[in-house]
Amino acid sequence: MLYWFFVRTLGPIARRRFNPTVEGLENIPRKGGAIIAANHLAVIDDALLPMTCPRMIHFMGKAEYFEGKGIKGRFKKWWFTSVGVFPVDRSGGSKSLGALNHAKEILEDGHLFGIHVEGTRSPDGRLYRGHTGAARLAFETGCPIIPTAIIGSRDLQKPGQVIPNKGKSKVIYGAPIPVVRKDPQDVTHEELRELTDRVVRAIAQMSGQEYVDEYAQTVKARMKAEQEAQSAAVTPQSV
Repeated sequence: MLYWFFVRTLGPIARRRFNPTVEGLENIPRKGGAIIAANHLAVIDDALLPMTCPRMIHFMGKAEYFEGKGIKGRFKKWWFTSVGVFPVDRSGGSKSLGALNHAKEILEDGHLFGIHVEGTRSPDGRLYRGHTGAARLAFETGCPIIPTAIIGSRDLQKPGQVIPNKGKSKVIYGAPIPVVRKDPQDVTHEELRELTDRVVRAIAQMSGQEYVDEYAQTVKARMKAEQEAQSAAVTPQSV
């Protein structure tokens, strides 16, 4: 695995461009499993976390990253695998279960697992309702959750922007939230929601983001539908 090779060779270049500062490194355990639960503002978030964390973080990635054809597809699969990313089918249900089980194994082996609790990038820079996957992993493994706030990355890389701007960013690792391990069958939906909301509140307090009690995916789908409706309403003028 080439994780540290890329962090140490490409990291200095990225640092000069993103100028990340970091707070709360003392909140990251020196050993043992823990869940880095962060907000998600831009693609470069998944570079800022490895650049600022002293331990390797394993991430999930869209299954499409691993399914490409030809030289480009093989390169992308090699790249993501080399930097500690493993595939997840985001259609949900049993297809996503395998990725969660793999994340559980990573935590039980004493490693860090990183996850964006909103499930997707924020459509407008606000903080959205969290999904319960991180909470479920915490209950099933007994690993603590470290609420993590990423600040400034959206200013460096707007939605759809490929090459980020030069500027400043910040990552804050919050105080760990301890979780007592429980049998999966004994974990209630109320417990999952309560823990998830606690994590999101901690992120909001650190990041200063406005909170929206709605899933970001729902908002994105509504925005897309509205844009399509507006496009359909604009008919070409007759000649």
